Amino acid sequence: MSLAQVFSPQMVLPSIRNFAPIVFVVDEDISVRESLEHLIHSAGWRPETFASPEEFLAQPRPHVPNCLILALSHPDTNGLEVQRQIARERPEMPIVVISSYEDIPTTVQAMKAGAVDFLVKPCSHDTLLAAIRQSLERSRLSLEREVELRDVRSCYTSLTPRERQVMALVVSGLLNKQIGGELGISEITVKAHRGQVMHKMRANSLPDLVRMAVKLRPARHAIHLA
Repeated sequence: MSLAQVFSPQMVLPSIRNFAPIVFVVDEDISVRESLEHLIHSAGWRPETFASPEEFLAQPRPHVPNCLILALSHPDTNGLEVQRQIARERPEMPIVVISSYEDIPTTVQAMKAGAVDFLVKPCSHDTLLAAIRQSLERSRLSLEREVELRDVRSCYTSLTPRERQVMALVVSGLLNKQIGGELGISEITVKAHRGQVMHKMRANSLPDLVRMAVKLRPARHAIHLA
């Protein structure tokens, strides 16, 4: 598998596990970037460093576990606005903010802007590594949910319009006879459609099918449940 696939939206779940997590670093101080690059690499992760947020945002979104270490040199509104911009453009990416200035308002604003952690320079290696580890785990879980949802949506698109109707009624708790009455079809026909739904959705049980429907629910165009 090529490196380009790490940044491809067509990535599949095995790729998440096969590639080393990426830790992005944005800090204008080259000595800090080099120090963090060495630390990240020694921990078994892949460092990617940038001197400015613009350089970082020019990179495509990675599809392996990742996080960002963002340095705020001082508590100015520009630095916080940069963080907000990154959080808007990369909402799935955990951000660890490192600031050379400690004050409660800046910390609160950084957390409200989407930071998962706020550290003050100088911070210990153990503290930073723990924050990175937590962020990468959060990213990994998010990516796996994304892949699972994509798989469920793919299965759902294979259903016929009638099968989608049957699925919606099944997961709402109706019995086959009740579904038949709702749709004006026989109970035998309902059973046939229900079997096809279970097969195409790769559901092993009714609870399994319900869980899939719950995953689809945020996508209003995908399925409508009562």
